[in-house]
Amino acid sequence: MKKVLVTGADGFIGSHLVEGLIEKGYQVRAFVYYNSFGNWGWLDALPREKQKEIEIFAGDVRDPNGVRTAMKGTEQVFHLAALIAIPFSYHSPDSYVDTNIKGTLNILQAARELGTEKIMITSTSEVYGTAQYVPIDEKHPFQGQSPYSATKIGADRLAESFYRSFQLPVAIVRPFNTYGPRQSARAVIPTIISQLLCGTEEIRLGALTPTRDFNYVKDTVAGFMAIADSDKTVGQEINIAAGTEISIGDLAKTIISQINPNARIICDEQRLRPDKSEVNRLLGSNTKIRELTDWKQKYTFEQEIAETIDWMREHIGRYKADIYNL
Repeated sequence: MKKVLVTGADGFIGSHLVEGLIEKGYQVRAFVYYNSFGNWGWLDALPREKQKEIEIFAGDVRDPNGVRTAMKGTEQVFHLAALIAIPFSYHSPDSYVDTNIKGTLNILQAARELGTEKIMITSTSEVYGTAQYVPIDEKHPFQGQSPYSATKIGADRLAESFYRSFQLPVAIVRPFNTYGPRQSARAVIPTIISQLLCGTEEIRLGALTPTRDFNYVKDTVAGFMAIADSDKTVGQEINIAAGTEISIGDLAKTIISQINPNARIICDEQRLRPDKSEVNRLLGSNTKIRELTDWKQKYTFEQEIAETIDWMREHIGRYKADIYNL
């Protein structure tokens, strides 16, 4: 019955992680982004009986006092709060520094002061940039190909420095591309599905040749919990990867075949990243997580993409498929 804090609990992966932790018997305090509407993000979509098991803390990860208050009395912290959209990072890089770097610093400083048992810092496969070799293991060089990825590199290195300088029990959790129910339309899979479900015959996408390594959200959540449970992961940075890749074009064709085979793909120039910013290939190694934990992939892409389509069909009203979601 560990008491844990999940920052970014109102988001896509965070809300699934909260559910997974509750199911395992953890006491969960969910750090959600304060807003005057009293909105808890995707936690609002959980059944009332599950919501009653969650302690909600509304705040802002950029506020050190609020972060420290939220962390008091917790044994472990899963730090997922971040600004994540790459296109918006071209527009507002300052906000990414404030949230992703300074927000992580607030978590690390509070953990050091409070003597937190273990801290899971969420990274991203984007820190690797375009693969220099595959599969990408944790020794691959870092490349800041967008302001977003640069701030995540900075947050990761801060976490490493607190482990090396102050023996802070940190693990850096590095998911590759996660998909599943509740994901926002700024990600490619819900972008494709939402356009198709709204009856669009021309699916507008950016570059079609880049490849990605996709994990179903429940596998990603299982990876977080396995890393938290293992004593071997302290001071480590660890990929959560499927170890397979698919191009965006082939991904779109797969989804189109399940919803509307008559639809066709249009390249929308506003969705293209700058040439030197596009990550052309991501294919991750999951050797390290399998060596240090009991994690293994349980879900297949073929099965879970169908489940994701079914979920989005029931919730299509939440998506604005007719606009480009940054």
